[in-house]
Amino acid sequence: MTSLACRPYRPGLQELGAGVWAWLQPDGSWGWSNAGLVTDAGEALLVDTLFDYRLTRAMLDAMRAATPAAARIGTVVNTHSNGDHCYGNALVEGAEIVATRAAAEEMARESPAVIAEFVRRAPELGPLGAYVRHCFGAFRFDEVAPRLPTRTFEGALTLHVGARAVELIQVGPAHTAGDLLVHLPDAGLVFTGDILFVEGTPIVWAGPVRRWIDACDRILALAPALVVPGHGPISDRRGVEAVRAYLGYVRDEARKRFDAGLTVRDAAFDIALGDYESWGDAERIAVNVATCYREFAGDPGPANVVELFALMSELWHARRR
Repeated sequence: MTSLACRPYRPGLQELGAGVWAWLQPDGSWGWSNAGLVTDAGEALLVDTLFDYRLTRAMLDAMRAATPAAARIGTVVNTHSNGDHCYGNALVEGAEIVATRAAAEEMARESPAVIAEFVRRAPELGPLGAYVRHCFGAFRFDEVAPRLPTRTFEGALTLHVGARAVELIQVGPAHTAGDLLVHLPDAGLVFTGDILFVEGTPIVWAGPVRRWIDACDRILALAPALVVPGHGPISDRRGVEAVRAYLGYVRDEARKRFDAGLTVRDAAFDIALGDYESWGDAERIAVNVATCYREFAGDPGPANVVELFALMSELWHARRR
């Protein structure tokens, strides 16, 4: 599959012009998320923090070296509740933290201590433990003290950084219950959070898939010149179109196997990914099929995260043989 990147994918800070920066963490796999900085007239807004304090400190130091405004970040926007986008919040002292109401409710229920314990127990878990270490072993969860949003909204909210308008657009539930987009109209740019995984496999924890496809359409309607995904290289509309196509393909293939009576496991192993096989973390098909199956069955219940990690682990090990 042709690369969807429209800029070099290298680690660290990239200036995107007009007082806007992206912070990138290749290779974009589990926990290696992107963030952003928006500045104007000496003010600054941070889009997302990172998975632990070590990573967040390094990012903030680089931003302060790039622009004096980064020493006075007044607002942090969390695009959703996953820890790799919010666990560093406490390091941005004095900032207002903004998220959707649904994201804030999820953050209050999700603890880094749970992931830390999962990693601690990994040696007892056999093949699953190896997969857990692959996903989370590089991060330091024991030092994280979560800081929750101080301002929430539903629907849409416009903030200002100096004279610059920053539009927050709720598009969840999709990846999670409370996803949002950060749109900079004057820069022709969208920070998408995990609505986009560029050259990596999206993971549908919440769904429904239709909502995520609608979120992709919402991005396309904004006609941005650049999109900064939650994971992966900076892209343009091609990255959005690719994720949209993947989601539609998985939904349709899962529907065929649901109607044929296949289990989630059998469907996840059976679906041929074609070009999508080259995307990182292809084993996430397990979660995506399971979410589709719950939707098809009219089951509003949450995902069984431990069972799904076990199935992803099985697929991951199978692809490595």
